[in-house]
This record gives sequence, structure tokens and C-alpha cells, in this order.
Amino acid sequence: MLFLSFSYLLPINKSANILQETSHRHRLKQLDTLLVQSRALWQVKAFDCTQLPWEKQFPSLAEKVWSISDVDIDALDKGQTKLNAELLPALQRDLVRHDLAWQLDLLQQVGSVLTDGNTSQVRHLGSLLSDKDAAHFSAGIKGRKWSQITAFAAQIKQDSSEVLEWCAGKGHLGRLIAKIHSRPVVSLEWQQGLCDEGIKFAEKWHLPQKFICADAFAPQQSKLKREQQAVALHACGDLHVRLLRLASQANTRSIIISPCCYHLIQAEQYQGMSEVVLDSELVLSRHDLQVPLQHSTIANAKQVEYRHREIVWRLGFDSLQREVNRSRRYLPIPSIKQSQLNEGFEAFCYWAAGKKSVELPVDLDVDLYLELGVQRQRLTRRIDLVAHLFRAILEHWLLLDRVCFLEEQDYSVKLTRFCSEAITPRNSLILAEKPAN
Repeated sequence: MLFLSFSYLLPINKSANILQETSHRHRLKQLDTLLVQSRALWQVKAFDCTQLPWEKQFPSLAEKVWSISDVDIDALDKGQTKLNAELLPALQRDLVRHDLAWQLDLLQQVGSVLTDGNTSQVRHLGSLLSDKDAAHFSAGIKGRKWSQITAFAAQIKQDSSEVLEWCAGKGHLGRLIAKIHSRPVVSLEWQQGLCDEGIKFAEKWHLPQKFICADAFAPQQSKLKREQQAVALHACGDLHVRLLRLASQANTRSIIISPCCYHLIQAEQYQGMSEVVLDSELVLSRHDLQVPLQHSTIANAKQVEYRHREIVWRLGFDSLQREVNRSRRYLPIPSIKQSQLNEGFEAFCYWAAGKKSVELPVDLDVDLYLELGVQRQRLTRRIDLVAHLFRAILEHWLLLDRVCFLEEQDYSVKLTRFCSEAITPRNSLILAEKPAN
């Protein structure tokens, strides 16, 4: 995922904050307008479709996506700039044909990258941990996750106030902050087992870190206070939204979060935070909120092969159940183990039929439905490819909803990134500071 380049991210002071707030709000409105206009192209459930749902309105775009080779789709889908260059000219021709004016330059700007966070501090933090200490602190953490933790910790403010680590798990981030910055850390986590492991490590290393075992959705106002820095690395959906709301109520001086998994919400539809989004026409389902997450830069060739095979089989079985059940709706089936993909499509069909109580015909033509699965996968990949034109601006819309909400609570806010996309596509960072009275 790449980020819009906001030239208006100025140093935080009174006059700059006024400009920044206006710019964030203005950009959010621009993105909102474009997302409303383009809903037919990205607010789609590809597995429900048996043809391009927008083909009649956007014939040039339809012709373009069918001209793309199957073997080229994954590579094209990985890079937003390449995807824009490939599809936007055809989309523009359709817009001209219908005398529509969309601000497509917003999509082009996604090719620019937000300013990196404090990358020099990342290198500095690495020098403060000896190889021996780094080995202990990173033990049991996968390489990319450790890189994320290190990069995020580099954004932490250098002062003596307490840090509240939200949804801490074992407290990996909090313990690094406590070690490197010599700051007191309170790690909030709801699973007692994870808290116990974190406490054991903190005591062994004599770290100023304590754990609170509590549900983040229970009243936590007493855990958040003004002279505090609240941090959350990849807290999912409602969890990071909950933190923002509680921290703003407590006037917590500093908030640093990297949002993740926007679709993991309790409500059926997205609940806006800022005034702009509360007034928006957009109604987003959990499925819609997954669109920004449909961008993988780290899957290896074997994982890609298995993913494509699973989709073909799911769609092949769906074609079968539609005929048996005389249905036009996609029938979701449970998650499968990767090992099942080595047992053959016929075995998969009988397994799925058993899970969904579908009575298969005695003379089942497995090859026919496997071929139908292949054809439907070719279709869904092209539907998703077009939807992915808008995944980055949809994520920016979600990020700016949070940024504008914080600005409405009198925070000065920066939107940046804390690590490279190669480490994680979810590399956006919201830094909010409450000005001193």
C-alpha cells in the first residue's frame, strides 16, 4: 500500500495546525466524493458475480481488463502506480463518454509516498541494544514483526511520562520502549496467559513495565490519563477506535497508533468518527472495509499458487451448488487446511457439500465444475483488479476519518509512515499531540 503525499504536513505550531486541519478535512471531502462516485467499481462482491457488474457503464474498462493476461494480473496488482497506469486511461475514456468528471488525479497521487517517520532514530535504537539483548528481546518474534516493533518504537517521544501500550499481547513493543527509552510502561491485555508471560520477562530484565489484564471494551477511562503517551501497533478495527475515543475523552497528551484490520468491527456497518464521514453518503459493510487490506507484497510463489487453487475450487463448488440448489447466490464455506488442497477437487466438493448439507448428484461431472471454477476465477480477479484502483484511497479515507476526529478534539495530528511497505503494507502512522495549555 502506498500513501498520498501531503505537502501540507507542516511542523506542529498554531498557524501550521490551522492549515493542516483545513487540509486534512478538505482532502477527506475530496476522497469521499470520489469514493461515492465510483461505488459501482469497488463496492462489489466478486464471488457473487457471473459477469463484470459494471460492464455496460464502463465498456472501455471492461475491454481493457479482459485484454490483460492471467499471468500478469498478480504483478500488476502489487503496485498501485502500475495498476493506475494500466487501467486509468480506459476508465477516463468511459467517463468522457458519459460526460462524468471524477477527480482521478487523487488516484494518481497515491503513487507518491508519505514522509517516512524518524528513520535516523530507528538506526539509533538499534545501536542502543547489544546483539545479546536484541537476541533476547526479539526471541519468538518473526523477523518482519520485530522490524515493525523496532521501527514503531523509534517514533516514541523522548520524555519521562508513562506509556500505555494498548492491546499489548505479551508486551513486546512495551518492553522495548521500557528498555530503550527508560520509561514506565503500562501494558493492557485481556488474555491472562499473555500477561503472565510479559510479567515474567519484565521481572527478569528489571524493566519498568507492568501489566493490566482487562478487556479493552470495558470502561477503561481510569487507565488513560492526561500525562501519558498511548500507543497501539496494529490494534484491529474497533480496538484502535476505542483507544482514540477513550484517550480523547481523557485528554491524553500524546497518541501514536498504526491502524489495522478495519473490518473487525462489532457493528454491521462502519461507524464514522469525524464530522465529514458522519455526513457522508457512504455506507460501508465489513466486506467493503476489507478492500484496503487486499494488497499483499509478501506472499511467496507457493502461497500464491495455493490461494489461486483454493479460489478456483471454491468457485467451482459454488457453481455446482447453484445448480443443485437452484440458487443465484454465492454459498460461503468454512476455512480449509492447506493440506486439503493436495487431495483433489472431487474430495473438496464432497467435503464442502458435507459442511453445507448439499446433496451432490450421483453422476457428478467434476471436470465440468472445475472448469467453471477456472472461468469464474478469471472473472473475479478482474473485478477485484478494478476495485483495487480504489483500495489505497479508501484506506486514506479511513485514516483521515481518524485524523479529522482527533483534530476535532483539539489534537495536532500528523499522518506519516513508520516502516517500508516491504515490512508491512499496514505501515501508516497517526501521531497526535495535545498542545500544552
